[in-house]
Amino acid sequence: MSKPRDERHRDLFQPSLDEIIDLDHPLARLAREIDWDFLHERFSSVCRAGPGQPPLPSRLVAGLFILKHMHDLSDEVLCDRWLENPYYQYFCGEQSFCHKLPFDRSSLSRWRQRLGEAQLTALLQESLSVAHKSGALSTKDLERVAVDTTVQPKAIAFPTDARLLHRAIVMLGKLAKKHSVPLRQSYVRVAKRAALMAGRYSHAKQFKRHNRQLKFLRTRLGRLVRDIRRKTEDDPALRQALAVPLSRADQIRRQKQRQRGWKLYSWHAPEVECIGKGKAKAPYEFGCKVSVTTPVTKPKGGQFVLHAKALHGNPYDGHTLGPVIAEIEALTGVEVKRIHVDKGYRGHKHPKKFRVWISGQVRRVTRTIRREMRRRAAVEPVIGHLKAEHRMERNYLKGREGDRANAILAAAGYNFKLLVRWFEALLRALFQALLRPAFTPQNA
Repeated sequence: MSKPRDERHRDLFQPSLDEIIDLDHPLARLAREIDWDFLHERFSSVCRAGPGQPPLPSRLVAGLFILKHMHDLSDEVLCDRWLENPYYQYFCGEQSFCHKLPFDRSSLSRWRQRLGEAQLTALLQESLSVAHKSGALSTKDLERVAVDTTVQPKAIAFPTDARLLHRAIVMLGKLAKKHSVPLRQSYVRVAKRAALMAGRYSHAKQFKRHNRQLKFLRTRLGRLVRDIRRKTEDDPALRQALAVPLSRADQIRRQKQRQRGWKLYSWHAPEVECIGKGKAKAPYEFGCKVSVTTPVTKPKGGQFVLHAKALHGNPYDGHTLGPVIAEIEALTGVEVKRIHVDKGYRGHKHPKKFRVWISGQVRRVTRTIRREMRRRAAVEPVIGHLKAEHRMERNYLKGREGDRANAILAAAGYNFKLLVRWFEALLRALFQALLRPAFTPQNA
């Protein structure tokens, strides 16, 4: 595949987009402020020169990712909106209005997989660069930060033993049928009823009957696994193709709800972890931990996200502080002088421990530090906005790479939305300044 190139040109029989739209629109202003050459350099680094059709233009891909997470759109809705919105098309670099999509919806999935976490970070970096150049974010805002962690839930059903056992039986039956493996019995019909009755007995607190149904499901799943292994032991290729599903089925059959150690919580998303954050409403959440960093100060443009990173393995918060601060300094080019965290970071491993202030700390606290410590809680509404408005409440992207990509794209979409509001405020202030002399009363 060759390098991406932008060969889009204006249609001679149609007016150009800059003649149709309002160039003072905040989205058009944002499009002029973004350094698209920087994004093209980062995005094209994953493409190798060679034969084949060139990929989509880098500006088109970057613009689609920004718009998707700015407005909380799915890939399908984004394609529909892009086709009917001239501002979206202008933002993505089109010269004339397009009546047909120049890309396919699946192109977004392929580009996400191709870019990965390292290249997608360029979107977050560019959002901070535009904020700094436009005056929405100053250098002192980058020197004093607040760091916190949250959970990015995965798009899975709530895992129960009965549901997982039933799911394993159904999926093994489908795989056996796909690979033409004759089964003695699939147990799909009886497993469905057993899973249904297990849920009813659990709700009625009839746990002896509930455990009897679980034992029934485990027994049938074990029979199914052994039957498939017997039928495929003479075919190495088939045995290798079914090795991963059979190992997942064995894990689900052996594990129990209250056991310690690693457990499988979803058949289609084995990377999901169970994380408890001490919430009364949701004692346990299933997904991955995400670190979020914002300024402790009050930037003119709002509380921008300076860094976002998915952390797999459910690490202790204090152990993640050192690497997170190092990545922030590499991303912004500014040394972090004050770090404010909550009590979950006690025992942190940051090399410059005297730059870290923990909530409730008394020693070395001045009046300025105390005021900043009260501002540490400003990171909580930012996390709420990331989840409610920028697709971090439920992650639909596949695998651990999808977890990392979704966290970064949500942070970038949040920052660009703040920039759009910032440009709206600047435009409104400009109009007020121009109209004020016209309404000033004349002196007698």
